[in-house]
Order: sequence, then structure tokens, then C-alpha cells
Amino acid sequence: MEMLSGAEMVVQSLVDQGVKQVFGYPGGAVLDIYDALHTLGGIDHVLVRHEQAAVHMADGLARATGEVGVVLVTSGPGATNAITGIATAYMDSIPLVILSGQVATSLIGYDAFQECDMVGISRPVVKHSFLVKQTEDIPGVLKKAFWLAASGRPGPVVVDLPKDILNPAKKLPYVWPDAVSMRSYNPTTSGHKGQIKRALQTLVAASKPGRLRRRRGDQCALRTSAARAGGKTEAAGGLILDGTWRFPGDTLAGAGDAGDARHL
Repeated sequence: MEMLSGAEMVVQSLVDQGVKQVFGYPGGAVLDIYDALHTLGGIDHVLVRHEQAAVHMADGLARATGEVGVVLVTSGPGATNAITGIATAYMDSIPLVILSGQVATSLIGYDAFQECDMVGISRPVVKHSFLVKQTEDIPGVLKKAFWLAASGRPGPVVVDLPKDILNPAKKLPYVWPDAVSMRSYNPTTSGHKGQIKRALQTLVAASKPGRLRRRRGDQCALRTSAARAGGKTEAAGGLILDGTWRFPGDTLAGAGDAGDARHL
């Protein structure tokens, strides 16, 4: 069984999850993780100049690929700087995992330097926030975080990591879970048959039917599909929810964002 420090567990968990890229900005509370990124390798780190930019970049990656975007920020101002990007991802249902540094567990609640209640601050704009208090819990929590971010209605998940559980001098057995489940979380995975039937009937009866498409990473192929269809996508009209870039601008399908429908 592999023996790793908490910081190494974070990086190895990302590798085992299949993460290839992390967006972040270094800070004292997460320096051990940055050291582990350099030591273990396997993950490309994109350095930004502001934490908000890191979240927006991870958001863009998730929109373009459908993968979960990963962000690494330090405690205090580093964490709070990320909130706007997190809120954007939450409103648009974009899967992200935000790793935020935190002061040592013994200092939480004592107004320590660069301490902030990241779990509380982020609660309104995330699917869930974790505060990890034990080093051995890191792999399991990260496995849950990625599952939560990508399942059901996608969205951002915050994992708050106190500095002391990342201590490079403390090595513990690393175990990556094969599966994960949460009794309190049971996302809907299929549509409501009655509502789908009603929507179809309404569409058939409409004199000027339209389609509202939601953003997803796999919809990047829609632009190519529209071209191959020879404009047939216009048959039912079409408005895209903040995603006009997916269709050629000279088609009705690319006429405009749904939020700007009143201007058409």
C-alpha cells in the first residue's frame, strides 16, 4: 500500500480521477500541494494572475470538453476571490471542483491570519462544500466531489483543505475508492414521461415552434452538425441558452441567445 502525505494524496487523487489540467494561484496554505504537483507530475498547472480567472478558465474547459474543471486556490483572499467564478458555474450548471486552502484545523474559528469560512461563504453557490479534517479522508472526499459535480444537474463543489492535514512529513496509506455513494443524494437521471409528452404536444401544436438548447460540452459538435444538415436545423427554429457560438451566425439556429430573445 502506497504511503503518501496529505498534499500528495490530493495530487494522486486528481491523477486517479483522470484530471489533466489544474488552474490556480499559489499561496501559503496550499504550497505543499504545489510541491506535490511538481514532485508527482502528471498534471499540467495553468498559472493565473487572479483566482477569479482560474475559475473562469476551468469553467471554460468544462464547457468545451464536458469534463470537470479543477481549481486550486489558497485560503482567505484566495478563496474569496474565486466566489464570482463559482457563482457563474453554479448558475450555468458547470461541473467544477474547487480546492481551497484553509488554516490549520486547530485555528479554525479563531480569526487566524487569512482564515475565512469558505464552506459558509460558498454554500449559496455550490452543490456542496466539504471541509476535510482528517488526512486519510482526502481520497474519499475528492471522489465524492467529482461525482457530485458531474452527476444530476452539474455544478461546482468546494473542498476546503486545512494546512495541517497536508503536512508532507506525515505519511499515511493512500486508498482510492472504487465507487462512491451518498444516501442523501439521489439525482434524477431520467425525464418525467408526462411532462415530456406535454412538451411534445405543445411543440406539435405550435404555429412557430422553437427549440431551447442548453449548453453542454458535447454540443460543441452542433456547429458541424448544423452545417452538414444544410440548414435543416432551422425547420423548428432554435434559440440557444447562452451558446450561439455553437451554430453558424447565418442560420436561425444561431440567431441569438435565449436571454436576448426579446430583441429578435
